[in-house]
Amino acid sequence: MENMVNRARVWPQRRVLVTGQTGFKGAWLAFWLDRLGARVWGLALPPQTQPNLHDLLDLSRRIDDGYGDVRDMDAVDAAFARSRPEVVFHLAAQALVRTSYAEPVETFATNVMGTVHVLEAARKHHVPVVVVVTSDKCYEQGDVPHRFREGDPLGGHDPYSASKAAAEIVAASYRRSYLSTDTILATVRAGNVIGGGDWSPDRIVTDVVAAVRAQTPIRLRYPHAVRPWQHVADALDGYLRVAERALSGDASVARAWNFAPLDPGSLTVEQLAIALRRELRSDVPIVAEAAVEPHEAAMLALDASDAAAYLGWTPRRDVAAAIAATGAWFREFFGGAPAADLIEADLESRAPA
Repeated sequence: MENMVNRARVWPQRRVLVTGQTGFKGAWLAFWLDRLGARVWGLALPPQTQPNLHDLLDLSRRIDDGYGDVRDMDAVDAAFARSRPEVVFHLAAQALVRTSYAEPVETFATNVMGTVHVLEAARKHHVPVVVVVTSDKCYEQGDVPHRFREGDPLGGHDPYSASKAAAEIVAASYRRSYLSTDTILATVRAGNVIGGGDWSPDRIVTDVVAAVRAQTPIRLRYPHAVRPWQHVADALDGYLRVAERALSGDASVARAWNFAPLDPGSLTVEQLAIALRRELRSDVPIVAEAAVEPHEAAMLALDASDAAAYLGWTPRRDVAAAIAATGAWFREFFGGAPAADLIEADLESRAPA
């Protein structure tokens, strides 16, 4: 079924707080909300890479950009007091598995207590709608890989995955204990997102683009790992749909939601690297790293049938189209096209006829 909410009517002048607006997904989301006419505030650490999409989109001019650490309750509370949000999208996180092995305390503090701080501020300030972004890695990995449903057990081998499972438990507790009367609180679990403007470290798109630009081999740490790749705009469309339904008063969205590609949507890291290299019109070699890396799940897959059935959500791009769009974005960007124009064109192509 189609999404029942008219997006163009929902967001103009809506007060929205986005945590993590300096990250890849956060920058895309803040830009999209601004384009929809929302009044957007941000709370995040300063951008961590050069270049970065936040600066390339000139978000500090487009939104009320705020810097702060979600581990700091006073900073979070101040952001809520300043923005008085009607909707909060909580994306701020330590988002890397390998970093979580090296910095577990920071990972748990950011991803678990950061979520506590955001939800406590939402409780204090009576925010109507909160969408907490977790991860496809929040599920307990069993002996037999399968497509995870929202009701499957939570868990995590590495600190990152465990912290995202814990964030889900925190959100469920706040939903039941405090927020059921004032706030519609949902969590969203997306597959691995790709798209233009991602310069985050230890990510396959970043590694492939950097290697092609430098004319050096593309080095893969987990070439045979299977992931549910999807375009960033498709995942964000799901987040927006959840918030839009909540703003319409539909309390049934106060739950967890998976957003993932439809079958066949999963490729190995190596298959994605080969396809993206082709889209970047390069023939640099691809080399599997020989070093033993920290454990990561060999296969991840999500079942997003609930999002399709209840939210009318399906991805606009299959995995091949997502890779093609990502490659085209970087080709045009390095050819001189402004990042904002490229994302504007992508979002314009998604607008209903």
